[in-house]
Amino acid sequence: MSGNEADRPERPSEVDGTAHLFRALGKIVKVLRKNAGLSQTELAEITHCSEDLISSIERGVRTPQPDFLIRVDPVLHAGGVLIAAVDDVREALTRARVRHPDWFRSFARAEAEAVALHYYAVQAVPGILQTPAYAEAVFRYRRPLYDEETIGKRLADRLARQAIFDVWPGPTMSFVIEESVLRRPLGGRDAFREQLRRVVEVARLRTVHFQIMPNDPDEHPGLEGAFTLLTPKGRREVAYVESYGHARLITDPEEVRMYTERYGIIRAQALTRRESLERIEKMLGEL
Repeated sequence: MSGNEADRPERPSEVDGTAHLFRALGKIVKVLRKNAGLSQTELAEITHCSEDLISSIERGVRTPQPDFLIRVDPVLHAGGVLIAAVDDVREALTRARVRHPDWFRSFARAEAEAVALHYYAVQAVPGILQTPAYAEAVFRYRRPLYDEETIGKRLADRLARQAIFDVWPGPTMSFVIEESVLRRPLGGRDAFREQLRRVVEVARLRTVHFQIMPNDPDEHPGLEGAFTLLTPKGRREVAYVESYGHARLITDPEEVRMYTERYGIIRAQALTRRESLERIEKMLGEL
């Protein structure tokens, strides 16, 4: 949701500086790391973060947080270049947080503050897992069409939400994704391969439990569509549903209970975490 560069429409990163900034910083970190003679594993050990985080930042999949830039600058002998970008990153993250469309803002706020998040996806990879190329395809090919400025803003907003994976301790998270979603190559073969790799990265995090709902069950409790369950800090669990820009943040305890029950049954019918990872690895091998 190709062509020659000369004929290519202006990309969101060119319209919205936020997405471009994050990708540019990732490339700079990669060059500095290589110049310092460090592998991703070595840099992760020195800076006390995961190798997945280093890899994702360098590929522009995850946002380099200000504290990461401050910590990594002296290690990579950057001479203050990365630290100089800290204020711009903070401003970009703040701008993205307040720029969500009105109908989505209450959920985005609740998601950022949640202590537990559970996502069930039936049409596309959940936004919080999407790579830049996959997310751009989601926004670019929707109907009615977005203009270039809106695509850029929505893309930057979506990528900024992924900062939640860089927080420690992070919220408890689980995902159940329909297998059909993971076989729909949005954005093209290369973009989709990168998206599947991103799903695997997140699925391997200790704070995440990931499952695939296979295509072959003869009964299914989740045919009414996608939803998210979230538990804000110090408050009761709530549910979020969205369809064509119409969103509901559900707080009624009885209605939330129905979604919680439905999610529990869906998880019970889905593949195990190990089986799910094995299936994605097989899909990657087929691409």
